[in-house]
Amino acid sequence: MDKNKPKKKKFEVLENETIASCLDRMKAEGYVPVRRMEEPVFQENSRNGKKEVEVLRQKVTFEGKLQ
Repeated sequence: MDKNKPKKKKFEVLENETIASCLDRMKAEGYVPVRRMEEPVFQENSRNGKKEVEVLRQKVTFEGKLQ
């Protein structure tokens, strides 16, 4: 175990990345997923003079624990 690495680290699934490739990236760095968090990303649009808020995508973040 590397003493310079933090015990916990967050990994965000990038925009053009699959969940599986994010998990592979975690594993390559020596972390195992212990928690999955999702939050919506909103976008504000103007239609007919009114502001509307739409969900653009889901932001997925994994919390990893050092093996």
